[in-house]
This record gives sequence, C-alpha cells and structure tokens, in this order.
Amino acid sequence: MAQADIALIGLAVMGQNLILNMNDHGFVVCAFNRTVSKVDDFLANEAKGTKVVGAQSLKEMVSKLKKPRRIILLVKAGQAVDDFIEKLPHIKTIFQGIAAKVGTGEPCCDWVGDEGAGHFVKMVHNGIEYGDMQLICEAYHLMKDVLGMAQDEMAQAFQDWNKTELDSFLIEITANILKFQDTDGKHLLPKIRDSAGQKGTGKWTAISALEYGVPVTLIGEAVFARCLSSLKDERIQASKKLKGPQKFQFDGDKKSFLEDIRKALYASKIISYAQGFMLLRQAAIEFGWTLNYGGIALMWRGGCIIRSVFLGKIKDAFDGNPELQNLLLDDFFKSAIENCQDSWRRAVSTGVQAGIPMPCFTTALSFYDGYRHEMLPANLIQAQRDYFGAHTYELLAKPGQFIHTNWTGHGGSVSSSSYNA
Repeated sequence: MAQADIALIGLAVMGQNLILNMNDHGFVVCAFNRTVSKVDDFLANEAKGTKVVGAQSLKEMVSKLKKPRRIILLVKAGQAVDDFIEKLPHIKTIFQGIAAKVGTGEPCCDWVGDEGAGHFVKMVHNGIEYGDMQLICEAYHLMKDVLGMAQDEMAQAFQDWNKTELDSFLIEITANILKFQDTDGKHLLPKIRDSAGQKGTGKWTAISALEYGVPVTLIGEAVFARCLSSLKDERIQASKKLKGPQKFQFDGDKKSFLEDIRKALYASKIISYAQGFMLLRQAAIEFGWTLNYGGIALMWRGGCIIRSVFLGKIKDAFDGNPELQNLLLDDFFKSAIENCQDSWRRAVSTGVQAGIPMPCFTTALSFYDGYRHEMLPANLIQAQRDYFGAHTYELLAKPGQFIHTNWTGHGGSVSSSSYNA
C-alpha cells in the first residue's frame, strides 16, 4: 500500500541522516539501497522506532510511494543518475519543510537553476567555507603568537566577537573548541596535529575560478594553506634551518590590537564573499543560468557551515540592486571596508613583522587594493609579452585595436594572434 511521502536511495551516512531528519519533521520515508542488507540493518538500528519503511527492490519502493512519487538519489554520480534525474517528480515541499528556517520562517532551501547550477552554488559555498576557516585560523595565530593570549582568553574573545558583525556558526564553534578540555583537564586543541585535511570542494572552486578567469584569490590561498600544513615533516626540518625575523615583542596596546584583528577578519571575510559571488556571476554567464544572488545568500543564512548574520546584508545588497557588479560597490560593504581598513593594515603589517603566515588576510588586502586601483602595472606585462612573443597590446586611447611594436629593430612586424589565457 502506498504510504511513503518520499523515497531515498543510498544509505551512506548522509542518506541515513537525511531520512531521519525527514522522519523527525513528520514525513514518512521509504529507504532503499542497492545492497539490500543495508536496508535491514538501518531499519533494525538507526531507524528503529521511527516511521521509516524499507524496500527490498525498486518495484517495491515505487509501490510504497504516494503520488506524485518523489525520490531522492544519494549515490555516486554517473550517467545512470543523470538519466534518472530527468524523470523525477517535484520534491520542493518536503525539502523546504525540513530545511532550516530564518527570519520570519523563510526556508534555507530553494530551486537554484538548471543544468548543475545548484551543484555549482554548493561548491562555491564550500569554497567560501575553506576561506572562512582559514581566516579564523590566522586570527587565532595572531592572538596566540603576537599577543600571547591563553586558550581561555582566546575563547572569550571569539565568544565576544560572536555578538558582533562576525556572529556565525564557525566563530561560535571556535570559541567552544578553544575552551574544550581533554580528559586530563588540559586543553585539547594544542595536542591536535596541525595538518589539515580536505575533501576537494575548495580545490574545485579554485580550479573553476582559474577556468573562468575570476580572481578568487582568498579561497585559492585557503586551499594552498591546507596543502602547506600537510607538509608537517618537512616543516619540522625547515623550522630548524630557516630563520625568520629576530624575536618579535609586541609593545602596543593589546586590547586595541585585538580589535584590529577582529576588523581584519571581518574585512577579509567581505572580500572572500565578494570573490565568491563574482565567480557565481561569471559561471551564470558561461552556462546561461539565471541566478538569484539574494536568494542564494538567504539559503546560506541557516542550516549550513557558513551560516551567519552577515549573509543577511548580502541578501539586502542584491535585493536592492540585482545587477550589482560587486559586493564591494554596495554602500553597506563599502562603508564596512572603510571602517575596517586602518585596523586591517595594522594587523597585516604587524603580523608580517612578527613572521606570522597570513595568506588569506594578505591576499584579501591585496585584492582590495588591486580592485580599487584604476591603473595597475599590467601594462608592463603586456609590453613584455609583446617584446618576447609579439603577443600585441592595446593602447588606452584605442581599446580593441591590437598593436605590435618592433622593440629591438630586428624582429620585424609579424605578430602572434592575440588571445586571453
């Protein structure tokens, strides 16, 4: 008898959690897995005592579904999955019913767009997550090695920051991590090996940025920071041989510099999101998507790793101007950056003098300075390319007209075809 509101195929951890989530929200779910013994195990253990039903075959699964039949596939991607997705019915009401809610009850779940748009947006979300985490780590490094703050002091600082513009899930859990004590009564964090893992979504975001020519520098540096951290054994050896600046002693006002670090984190975070939305905009052009950028920000406000109050301001920016070219040009974010700028520069310069690696703080500031410059030294790059490879260049007075100069008097006037790589 048809009794299930929806079926889910694929009983890995994520599939099991999603089934139980839907069950908790009052939906009857039919579970199916290619290895049918997993269905029995799931019903006998994790789903015991719930309304979840199982199926031993696809035919049985379909027979247990109410019409319109709704199915979620959580299995390894491939052609079979793509073919089946074309035939799926709508599942919007169930997904929005179980999604996190923000504001006046708006669900953090919606249709993003055709042909992989949702997957791309999720990938960029994860890339931004990489950036947020690295920025927090750099703030932690400055607190620890420049200000000499103890674990509990740092925990309190992050707890305080979570009551400001930085109010977010990652800031909240950072405070909890810093004050967490191991079974021996000592803080756990200093015992954890400083070699970060990754699943690949940050890397995919950086690769996409390179593919489409978008300077998503912060996420790229966040990925590389994890790569560098993984060279633990090499770094141990290098630390014994490579010298940094002479012993640095901070002699400024600690409370004031702590606020500098907070503002540097906030400004850098703005840059990261600005870059992420630049990538989304370019991908939309490449693939012909129509993306609702304010809606995307709303979806990220709750129920995900980068959820934060900050995202509401991004929604406001795009709702106010759907054609906004860059978040930095919105009045709110322009003002926020201006308010943080002096602190941002002090935090970066002090960290550099102390020999603290800050790849994301520094690349964020460099991007900001590059973006606000009407003229950059790329004219010299174009001249160099034309000199050694006859790649041609444009004149400021004649955009669109490509010119080659015989720089040495011996090369002649032949030029290569112009291209943008």
